[in-house]
Amino acid sequence: MRDIVLTINEREYPVQVEDHEVLVDVIRNRLHLYGTKIGCGSGECGACSIIMDGDIVNSCLILACRAQGHRFTTIEGLEQDGKLHPLQEVFIKNSALQCGFCGPGMLLAAKVLVEENPCPSEAEIRAGIGGNLCRCTGYVNIVKSVMEYAAENGGSGA
Repeated sequence: MRDIVLTINEREYPVQVEDHEVLVDVIRNRLHLYGTKIGCGSGECGACSIIMDGDIVNSCLILACRAQGHRFTTIEGLEQDGKLHPLQEVFIKNSALQCGFCGPGMLLAAKVLVEENPCPSEAEIRAGIGGNLCRCTGYVNIVKSVMEYAAENGGSGA
C-alpha cells in the first residue's frame, strides 16, 4: 500500500492505494464519488472519463499510485454552490441523455472541448465526444446541447 494525496474537485484526499489499483476504483470505492462510471475497463467506452490537468482522460487506464500531483475534476466538481453547471442545464433542457450512464463522461468531454474550442462545428463536437459511447441516443440532442452551450457561453465559464 502507498499513501498518496489525490486532488479531486479542488479538494485533497489522503488515501492508501495498492500499486495495481486504477483511479476509477479509488474514486468510486474509496472516495464515494459515484458519478464516474465503470464501463469497459479498457478505455474504449468513456464511462470513466474525468478531467486531468485540463484534458479528458479515461480513469480506468490511470494507476492511482501515479495520480498524485495531478488535478482531477469529476462530474461532481461541475456544480458550484449547489447549482448545476450551465452545460448540465442545457443537457437537461434538451433531453440530451436518457439512462444517464454516459452522461458524466459526455459532459466532461464536452466541457473540455468547448474550453479548447469555443465555437466548435458539429463535426468537431462529434470528434470531441467520440471517446464516449452512448447506447440510448443518436447523439443528436447531445450535439445540439454542446452547440447551444458553446453559442451561449463562447467558452466563458466553461
